[in-house]
Amino acid sequence: MSDDTIRLVTIGRIIRRRRRLLALLVVVGALVGYGTSLLFPPRYTTSASVLLPGAWEERELVTQAEIATSSVVVDRVAATLDWTGVSGSELRDRVSAKAADGNIIKISGTADTPERAQRLSDQVAQQFVTFAAQITGDSTDPEAAAPEALRQMVVQTSRRITELADEAGPGQTVESVQTRTELSKLRTALQEAINKLDQTDPAATQANMVVMGPAARPAGEAPPTRIQLIVAGALLFFLLAVIGHLTAARMSRRLRTEPEIAAALGSTLLGTVDVPGERPAHRPESRGSRARIRRLLGIDVRWDVPAPRTSGDEASRQIRYRRVCARVRDRLPAPRRLLVIVPDGDEIARLAAGQLVAEAGSDPLLRVVEVSVSQPMVPDHDNESGALVVLSAGSWTAGELAGIADACTDAKHEVVGIILAGTVWAPPKRSAGQPRHAATPALAAGDAATGGSQ
Repeated sequence: MSDDTIRLVTIGRIIRRRRRLLALLVVVGALVGYGTSLLFPPRYTTSASVLLPGAWEERELVTQAEIATSSVVVDRVAATLDWTGVSGSELRDRVSAKAADGNIIKISGTADTPERAQRLSDQVAQQFVTFAAQITGDSTDPEAAAPEALRQMVVQTSRRITELADEAGPGQTVESVQTRTELSKLRTALQEAINKLDQTDPAATQANMVVMGPAARPAGEAPPTRIQLIVAGALLFFLLAVIGHLTAARMSRRLRTEPEIAAALGSTLLGTVDVPGERPAHRPESRGSRARIRRLLGIDVRWDVPAPRTSGDEASRQIRYRRVCARVRDRLPAPRRLLVIVPDGDEIARLAAGQLVAEAGSDPLLRVVEVSVSQPMVPDHDNESGALVVLSAGSWTAGELAGIADACTDAKHEVVGIILAGTVWAPPKRSAGQPRHAATPALAAGDAATGGSQ
């Protein structure tokens, strides 16, 4: 199986086993998005287009777009609109312009209502065209006035050529004819030059900007809308929850493999047993408000363990317990009395220990003790031949298991073996008269046997 498939399976497992928690977080995220939308009023955006006739280079179009949003144009717009509490600097943040294809400057305006957005875009376009016309017509730059002066000089020269041609006479001599011909050619060349000057005049080609109609009134809010904020909040909280689960699983130090568990406890593995995958009954000490909330959100069940495999019948599960008991008998001389240590809170191991007591009977005679992993305390050595640790994989860290092993050593109990308990899916069939949870009476029977031994 590839790494991608493993990740998808893991995410699917999180969604299935944490669906209540994820649903709650999605609702919380949606409420946060809704609250954010209340802090930011709705905005509406529309655009007006201005056509620039003639030939324009790209950098010139960019310059015109900058002029459209300049402080001069925006201040004029603010003065024209005269909106209460809205200054030119604030309008400058609501206006944008960009050069589009076809020598078009697209001017966009944003406001809190569709009507204001439309008026803002139209006014900016109009003031931009007016300002550009003023720049073209009222320029006092000597370089900009040079083409007009040259044109006047050409006209005066053409008139002087006509006067010289008249003074040369009607062309009765060869010299006069040649003079009139040369003057005519010179006048024609000057006329062609002035025609070319008119064609290349920037003011003639780049003037008369046109507003291409009024801006359309926006029909909907500009993003992000309230719906988008709600969806974004729900999606963000969902992703954060999934990422949080994956990060916690990756950073978890809980031991999952048999060699790691055996090394932490300093003993050998005697075998694995199966526990039916029905939800265990809630213990009296776990009926507090915190436990009820965990059960309500579905976080009282581990998600980072693989789905339980399908089990055989009851007989096949009992065979595993009998084989484990046989291995214990082979390791210890008679009489065989063992202390069965179960980490507190490990429900799977507790049920497995109860079933193990029922299968063992009096050989070996087992006494079940639950030990807190935070402050491990094992009863002192009485007449037991050692301690048998029953636990489930993936539930405890190496430090917690080492603490249990140290507690056994301190109480003068030798850890003679380890039994791993795992969850399996069991068929719903059961024989008539058999209680629903057979493991609980087995644990009670073990406790009764213990009482007799003491």
